[in-house]
Amino acid sequence: MSIEKMECVNIVGLKSNLDSVLKKIVESKCFHIEPSIKTISKSGGGFKQLQEVNPYTDLLKRILNLDFGDELEFKRVNFDKIENKSDEEITEFVDKIETQTQEINKEIKKHRDSLKENGEVLVQLTHLQDMDEDLEKFFNCKHIKVRFGKLPVDSFPKLDYYKENAFEFVPYDKGENYYWGVYFAPLSYFKEADRIMKNLYFERIWVPQFATGTPQEESRKLSANIKETEEKLRILEQKRSEVLNECFDMLNMVYCKVNFRYNIFSFRKNASILKDKFYLVGFVPKRKVEGFKKLFGDLPDVSIVVRPPDAEPGLSTPVQLKNSRFSRPFSMFVKMYGLPSYNGFNPTSFVAITYTILFGIMFGDLGQGLAIALLGLIINKKTGSELGAIFTRVGLSSAIFGIFYGSVFGFEHLLDPFYKKIGLENKPIEIMDNTLLILAGAICIGILLIIISIIINIITQLKRRDYESALFGNNGVTGLVFFGALITGIASTVFLEDNLFTPIYIIFLLVFPILIMFFRKPLGCLISGKRFKMGNVGDFISSNFFEVFEFMLGYATNTLSFVRIGGFVFSHAGMMSVVMILSEGVSRGASPIVIIIGNLFVMGMEGLIVGIQVLRLEFYEMFSRFYDGDGRPFEPVKISYKTISDSE
Repeated sequence: MSIEKMECVNIVGLKSNLDSVLKKIVESKCFHIEPSIKTISKSGGGFKQLQEVNPYTDLLKRILNLDFGDELEFKRVNFDKIENKSDEEITEFVDKIETQTQEINKEIKKHRDSLKENGEVLVQLTHLQDMDEDLEKFFNCKHIKVRFGKLPVDSFPKLDYYKENAFEFVPYDKGENYYWGVYFAPLSYFKEADRIMKNLYFERIWVPQFATGTPQEESRKLSANIKETEEKLRILEQKRSEVLNECFDMLNMVYCKVNFRYNIFSFRKNASILKDKFYLVGFVPKRKVEGFKKLFGDLPDVSIVVRPPDAEPGLSTPVQLKNSRFSRPFSMFVKMYGLPSYNGFNPTSFVAITYTILFGIMFGDLGQGLAIALLGLIINKKTGSELGAIFTRVGLSSAIFGIFYGSVFGFEHLLDPFYKKIGLENKPIEIMDNTLLILAGAICIGILLIIISIIINIITQLKRRDYESALFGNNGVTGLVFFGALITGIASTVFLEDNLFTPIYIIFLLVFPILIMFFRKPLGCLISGKRFKMGNVGDFISSNFFEVFEFMLGYATNTLSFVRIGGFVFSHAGMMSVVMILSEGVSRGASPIVIIIGNLFVMGMEGLIVGIQVLRLEFYEMFSRFYDGDGRPFEPVKISYKTISDSE
């Protein structure tokens, strides 16, 4: 299909109307705004870019920083009910909510921290349950210090090396990887004990000073305290929910309004100012220009000027693709490579047709194709994913070619009765018996697609007035003549036994095009009326020689690359034959399970590989001949509902 036609739109008015104009622009949903300062000459004419601090930033941050828990979140809603509320009233409302929730949230945080701390202590005490002494005795020792912790099992035998040292490790529990316990040492020796235990990978655990009884007693106290804290936390969270539920609808509207104003103000930086006037520039689809102009009918001091898309040399026209319903999902592949320039070629339909057909050829199976199509339909309905829509299309293509191959979930003769009914003795193509035919067919498909790609490039470059590429390049008229003549000569010699490679044929259709490609730059300048600078003759000859050699090599490698089409036809048939052999080698009851698992494996693995390989053919063998992908996407001004950190 084509690329949406654009118009460059200039908007001029009083600075006092700037916010109203920006609201209209957002309402239009069709204005791609540009920094207007880019369109003003270096002298500027007195215009200055509008640079201001957004007054809504702090208020928006305060709203987003309110803690609502996990049960509430902001949504995009209509805020007409509070449209007339002043900024002061909104700020007072936010102040009130902050005051109401801060104390509750402070208590909630306090209780959560307590739960976390007590929970960690309880875990540690479970490993000291065999200790009958009060913990207070350890903490109140005057002449020795203690450390609670865990020692790796591998390190425990190494303590024997330190028997003579003035410290002792006493284990109270043993796990799979650690001994849990305590070590003692005199105050004067404790630093050395710490060093030794650190080298043995001892990990300290912190037992709080409030734990004074035995580990068993403290565990019971902590468990009771945890239950009590959990109940208090539940009551506080319920209280917070009640407070927030009472005012959340209003707060949600306040958020949407403040966010709207924040975004509108952020668009002001695209304006240029001269005294009390503002100037904005952007792009609008041509078919929507009249509707866009009508939006400003109630602003008499605002002037709308519509000009051609190339009216501003400092701006490149954004691109919006126009695609049919069938090809629209494949635009994701085009965008992966890059959008075309505004005056370029929209390859989406070309990609949609070629990708669908090539996938079907390489992955031809009626049953598996229908399964992929059904999966794609479900994904597309559930998520709206473009990938799901692509699955549906390539799945149906796979099913169609599966009819020609006679394959249904790997059963190669299941469709034989169907073929006999329509007057055929056997299925149209027996893959394993037609190796040369399939490989030759793959090469022919590649040749056809390369020729189509070259023709597309010729048309595209002629539209751009790039005569060097259109007429004399390897993907131009000269390259088409050379490639066509070479393929025709080889085909005639091999299949018709008619040798076309006569001296005249070689000189005019092969050698002459090579010479034209060699001198393509000076010839292009001659046609365009530009002056060609030769520079160093040796450099010119060597660089062009290797470039032309690369062109010749590219024709061969690009053509042979399409052999993979035939290769995957055989690969699919071979993998399914393996599945069938495996199913025959197991019991009758297990055979269906093997077939199902085998089909799922082939659909998943080979389907993914084929999808990637077809995309590779699109990008490297076809796109590289006619596509540059240097366009900018058309992005209409809209309100962002991301967090403040994402929007800045």
